[in-house]
This record gives sequence, structure tokens and C-alpha cells, in this order.
Amino acid sequence: MGYTLAQKILKDHLVSGEFKKGNSIAIKIDQTLTQDATGTMAYLEFEAMGVKRVKTEKSVAYIDHNTLQSGFENADDHRFIGSICKKHGIYFSRPGNGICHQVHLERFGKPGKTLIGSDSHTPTGGGIGMIAIGAGGMDVAVAMGGGAYHIVCPEIVKVELTGKLSPWVSAKDVILEVLRILSVKGGVGKIIEYCGEGVKTLSVPERATITNMGAELGATTSIFPSDEITREFLKAQKREEDYVPLSADADAEYDMVVEINLSELKPLAACPHSPDNVKSVEEIGNMKIDQVCIGSCTNSSLLDMMKVAHILKGKTVHPDVSLSIAPGSKQVLNMLAENGALSVLIDAGARILESACGPCIGMGQSPNSKGISLRTFNRNFEGRSGTKDGQIYLVSPEMAAISAINGYLTDPREIGEMPEFKLPEVFTINDNMVVPPVPEEEMDTVEILRGPNIKPFPVSEPMEETIEAGVSLKVEDNITTDHIMPAGAKILPLRSNIPAISKFCFAVCDEEFHDRALEMKKSIIIGGANYGQGSSREHAALAPLYLGVKAVIVKSFARIHKANLINAGIIPLTFKNEADYDKISLKDELVLNNIRELIKNDGKIVMVNKTTGDEIELVAELSQRDREMLIDGGLLNYTKNNN
Repeated sequence: MGYTLAQKILKDHLVSGEFKKGNSIAIKIDQTLTQDATGTMAYLEFEAMGVKRVKTEKSVAYIDHNTLQSGFENADDHRFIGSICKKHGIYFSRPGNGICHQVHLERFGKPGKTLIGSDSHTPTGGGIGMIAIGAGGMDVAVAMGGGAYHIVCPEIVKVELTGKLSPWVSAKDVILEVLRILSVKGGVGKIIEYCGEGVKTLSVPERATITNMGAELGATTSIFPSDEITREFLKAQKREEDYVPLSADADAEYDMVVEINLSELKPLAACPHSPDNVKSVEEIGNMKIDQVCIGSCTNSSLLDMMKVAHILKGKTVHPDVSLSIAPGSKQVLNMLAENGALSVLIDAGARILESACGPCIGMGQSPNSKGISLRTFNRNFEGRSGTKDGQIYLVSPEMAAISAINGYLTDPREIGEMPEFKLPEVFTINDNMVVPPVPEEEMDTVEILRGPNIKPFPVSEPMEETIEAGVSLKVEDNITTDHIMPAGAKILPLRSNIPAISKFCFAVCDEEFHDRALEMKKSIIIGGANYGQGSSREHAALAPLYLGVKAVIVKSFARIHKANLINAGIIPLTFKNEADYDKISLKDELVLNNIRELIKNDGKIVMVNKTTGDEIELVAELSQRDREMLIDGGLLNYTKNNN
């Protein structure tokens, strides 16, 4: 039996563990990336490990999230990250150079390599044949220090692509169709591998759009083969030496197969408030809109921008619509300026934003009250836009552009004949906004610059023998990390200050949670299915840790958040019988007797609800390493104890 492409790369990087589906394995990491909303904490953790110089082939820190500098906090964090990079061997992508995933795809990603990043959309790198995985900042810090990255050996889902996209149907429609089929929970514990003749019809930027939004499936990652199209892209980026041909074996076996005929796809949109609430443009109808935002790590490539410019040329944005456009990188913005497309966008009335994440993370451009906003982004969770009752639809750049002109949701196939859009034979290359680290012999001369907003991360203690605590919060299914630890211009600047940012923890669900948890000193959170979906932000674990949360008990977890809870020393438990969720209420007193011993030895966990008298069986789905980490009080303590 042959191997899938993902299996080949994983096996080639296997450090420990039996390569068998469902087993815990450790893999060597070649590259890492961070962004500034998660990076400050990751580098504080790296410092705490006491490693002088990163041990990866390439580590890059990007400034792309917290670029709205309305106070000193973001600027201080950027200075801190820049000084850390200079000292410890990390490349520093300055503010203005672009969105981490777009820039990494252009300038640093390599087929066949492993990459983890402290951002959930790191799987964008799968568009050029990488195993690229989103992770918590602490996992990234460990990888930079030379440690392996631990995952459960995943199932592999084959998405067989046939045919060719029709005019004005896009890569965004491909991933929306996959989300419609599999749902936001359908990828948990799986790698999505794209195969088939249809792959050859998709450019690298189109492939990257698809792998980027694989994060919304809950998948470990997504990947395309590395082929001649990959080679042409790397050659155009003057990196042809990085090309390696990679594909699955002809006799590879998959755990599941999804077939998609690209020729049959229609323009789609994800309706509020979930990326898998997918409908066709015909089903939604000619809905009046208020705002259009084009950009984000999903759809900000040169190819996307050239399509948008073609549609907007000679037109004017509808007077009732606000259109903003954020090119994904300095390279894209430069090339739009060189070829005249930037002038086209400006002439049409678009508001040109800097090359950064911006509105995708609620950093500006929030829609009006109850406003309908079409966005080429990857998430439309309630309140993520910065407007609590905003109605966010996820669409392709083509649909976004024509709708901005008409003032209502429009099928892009109405545009007429589509010209052939080709990537340039040579991209404009200028890496002057990437600062290299100093040589190793100069490390000791570099001063680390710390502002007053940078606080140490919260200290976790070894696990108690028995946990007796009240329920500080009970929430429903599909709670996202945006619910747990919101983003936005008001909150993101506090990412390096856990005591301050914790005041906003779960504020979307229950404004009294912060004060209640502090008053209780020690508590347990109860949740539903797919708890913690969305962003990789470890702050969604660190803030509850600071507030005294000892365990989170839910119907099921999203992968990255569960790992972040373990890293923080918070016990993740699931109900053996989901109906037992209904037996627990807010402020009930719960007891986990002998929990330390039971976690250590994989014993049967029975929780007692002292308030009702109910006994509830729980499950701890943990690897041996997970158990040892929890006993020690989290990854940092575990790392120190085992070095």
C-alpha cells in the first residue's frame, strides 16, 4: 500500500511515536511563524525556556494584526518582537510588509517542509505542498527551541477534483462547497488532501485560498501536491531552487473521499454566522448590502486583486456601499501600483487599506448597525466584525466586487465574458521590509525592549489531588475563541497583558463571567459541542487560567483549543454521555476526586455534582505526554522539568 502526500511528509519528519492513525506522534518542525497578536506571548514563553538561538531552519515574526496604533501598546509590542528577533535568530517582517500567510507563501514556504504558526490559518502553506499547521504560541516557542510538535496521527480525507472552474466561479467557491459538505466539525482529526485532474487547473494562490479556509473545517491542515504549477510560482518568486515535486502514491488509501466536479460549481456565500452556513447566490437572492471588504489572508493575492480591478474598471462603487480593499502584501501592493490596477481601484471609489489583517479581525471597518457586509474573509462569527449585530457573508472577490458596484448581492456570472488572468512570469521582489537577525557573535549586544503593557504570562501550578470548584460558566455548542477571548481594536492591544485582557474573557456570552470567576478563585467551565473552534489564540486558555479555571468539561473540543488548554495546565474533559450536560447548572458545586491519580493512570473519572447529587462519568482523551503535562501544570513546567 502506498502513502498519501501528507503521510509521506509526516513520516519523513517523524521523531517519535508509532505512525498509526489515532496514535500520538511527534514531528520535527522546519519553519515557524508568529504574528503580533500571538507573538508577544510566544516570545515571552521562548525567553522563559532559556534557549539562546532558534533551532529551526527558518523562523519568521510578522506584524500584521495589531497595526492600528491608537495607543502605545501595539507599538511597544512591535518593538519588543523586533528586538527579540534580532537577538534570537528570527526574521522580522515589519509592519507594512503584509499578512503573514501571504508573505510566507511568496517568500519563505517550501514544498515538503513542516511549518507551525501561532495563527490558525497557517495551513495556507499547504497550497505549495507544505504540512503547515496552526498551533498555540507555546507550541511554536517549543518548536523554535528545537522541540518536536505533537499531534494525533490524523485520518486523511481525499478531495478528488475534476473538471475546471467556470468563468467567474472561484477557488473561494471550492472551499465553501467543501465546508457545505463536511461542516465546521467535519475536519477534526483529519488532513484534507486535494487530488485529481482538477488540481492542475488551479494556480498556487487559488490553492492557498482553499487550504487557508481548511482551518474552518477544524482540520489539522490541508495540502495540495507540489507540481509544475508550484515550480512556476516559485520560479516567478525567484525561488525555483526551493521546488521539489511531491504527490501521493497511485495506490495510496484514504479514510474518506469527497468528489467535487469544478465544472458544476456555482458562486456560493457563507451566511451569518458560520462558515459552513453555505448557500448559492440564487438561494440568497438580490439582497441589498451596506459594505464590502476585500482582502485577508484568504483572498488578497495579486491574482485576486487583478480580477477585482478588472470588474471595477470604469465603474463607481454604489453610493450606499462602503468598499475597502487591503492587498495582502507589499509585493502585491507594489505590483498593483506598477501595472496601474491600483489607480483603477482608487478611481472606482475603493478605500485602500494597508497590507494587514484589518477588518478580518475586527481591527477597523466595522459595519453599521445590522449592516450587511460582504467579505472575502474566512470567518463570520457573530460579533467578530466589531459590530454585534453585523450580518457578515463570506464571498469570493469576484462576487464582492460586482456587488459593490450594484449595491446588492450579485451573481458574478452576470459580468459577461471573463478574460484569462495569468500570474506574472516574474514577481517584483524586494525583501527590504524583512529584517534579518544579528550574527550569533553579536547576540549579547542586543537589548530587549519592553514596554509597560508587556506582563509575564500567568503561572500554572501542578495539578491538585482533588478539584472541588463551582461552575463559573455554562455555554452552548460551537463556542468560538472569539466568544472566549474576543479580538478587535479595543482588545487586541492587550494581548501581552493577560490581567488586563482577561476582563473581556467570555464577555460576549456573559458580561459577569470575569468578576464571578475572580470571586470564586477556582472554577470549572461547562460547554457544548465543538468548543473552542476558530482562532489558534492561546489567550483563550491563558485568560481562563489567570481567572482560576481548573477544568473545562464539554461535549467535544476543537483541536487547537484543546491543545492550548493542556499547554496551560487546564484539564480538558468530555462527557461520556452528552445528555449529562443537562445535569449541570451555573454555580453548581462539582468535585473531581483523586483527579491527579486518575489523569496520571488513565483511570475512570466520575464527577460528583454536590448540588444535585448526580454522578457523571467523564472522559479524558489524552496522550501520555498530555497527561504528564497536565500533572506538571502545563507545557512550560513540563519542558523545564524534562530538560
